[in-house]
Amino acid sequence: MGGFFAVASKENCASDLFFGTDYHSHLGTQRGGMAVFSKGTIQRVIHDITNAQFRTKFDEDLPKFNGHTGIGVISDYDDQPVLVGSHLGTYAVVTVGVIQNLDDLVAHAFRHGRHHFVEMSGSTYNPTEVVAAIISQADSFVQGIERVQELVDGSCSLLLLTSDGVYAARDRYGRTSVVTGTRDGAYAVSMETSAFPNLDYETDRFLGPGEIVRMTPDGIEQLKAPGDEMQICTFLWVYYGYPASSYEGISTEETRYRCGAALARRDDVEVDMAAGIPDSGTAHAIGYANEARVPYMRPFVKYTPTWPRSFMPQNQEIRDLVARMKLIPVRSMVKDRRILFCEDSIVRGTQLRDIVQRLYDYGAKEVHMRPACPPLTFGCRYLNFSRSRSIMDLATRRAIKELEGNEESHLDEYSDPTTDRYNSMVDSIRHRLKLTTLKYQKLDDLVEAVGLPKCKLCTYCWDGCTGPCGSK
Repeated sequence: MGGFFAVASKENCASDLFFGTDYHSHLGTQRGGMAVFSKGTIQRVIHDITNAQFRTKFDEDLPKFNGHTGIGVISDYDDQPVLVGSHLGTYAVVTVGVIQNLDDLVAHAFRHGRHHFVEMSGSTYNPTEVVAAIISQADSFVQGIERVQELVDGSCSLLLLTSDGVYAARDRYGRTSVVTGTRDGAYAVSMETSAFPNLDYETDRFLGPGEIVRMTPDGIEQLKAPGDEMQICTFLWVYYGYPASSYEGISTEETRYRCGAALARRDDVEVDMAAGIPDSGTAHAIGYANEARVPYMRPFVKYTPTWPRSFMPQNQEIRDLVARMKLIPVRSMVKDRRILFCEDSIVRGTQLRDIVQRLYDYGAKEVHMRPACPPLTFGCRYLNFSRSRSIMDLATRRAIKELEGNEESHLDEYSDPTTDRYNSMVDSIRHRLKLTTLKYQKLDDLVEAVGLPKCKLCTYCWDGCTGPCGSK
């Protein structure tokens, strides 16, 4: 996924930038970068954080940074910030999102000037550099950002560090969250409100879809008003958003409690405990246990000091290893128990299958699973919250292929919980995972738990809807 943070302060901004960027480390484990505008120049540093935490890699750089404005990023895999010299001046840029039409944008850049790209990874262009090329062809930063928003198929929120402040722009359809914060003598832009409290910032407001602002030590100025159409990613509240954060003013932790409660209200299974697959399943399980009035217990605990989130590594074998090694069973809580687990979602199911088998090996009598969202039937087109590279990575599509001989057949029916095909698909997944029972969250219940109208939420991965209010 990735996340970014920016500061404009009347004092040296480096410390706030360092810690604020670090508070986005849960969104990526590949690259980290910071840039500060100081005495007419931009200081920049980028580190590989694949095998080390952000703070440990950047701690020695912190004393070297001294300036009043700066931007930082945790990136999926691209080197950022990208430093650019252009007719608009020298600037640094970071982006978060996914660009489906990257080759088309490269061709666009070539058509509109004799351009070249240097930040290559193998034969792949760095998306942030491509975005910079489009911005640099415009007559102003605002015009360039607007052009990016018009051209990108996918999503792109961004920050620009320039001589006249920090430009911040939210994706055209607001698929990611961008929020401003204030403190005496300082301002910040973040993707996570959880980056603010320990730095003494107060949440100011969430930028609207496509909105552009400029931030300086004197304040924040709106340069482009937001659009009316929003499609914020619902999975923020389900999974990858940080529990202490809020999006559009809606608490992630409290939403997950509501998701768990909704699962419990539709359930009648008798169990000895409710548990969560840590960490993101934990809050859902608390909500379930409170509503169902069953004990909440932790038959698995997570070893946090060294293991990252298991969806991030590129290699499937490494993902499975991370998932296995970071979860340590409490065997005395497992033997002869009927255990109901809440999980944020089932993507591939490979890690979950291993967890279920381990529970049976330790003597569990029954294992029930309640995912907090509907079956993931469509691969995300808008954000990199999963490392799936093929639609057949999805447990749903493998089940559909087994049932139909073709993973593309009757997708509308397989996304509709009232149909026989949906029930057959769920039962196929249950059988493969060796679960006693498997019941998914209903989409209407998830939307209600979030509290925004469905037309403002992106639900593409569950129902294939690409536009507001259910349009295909």
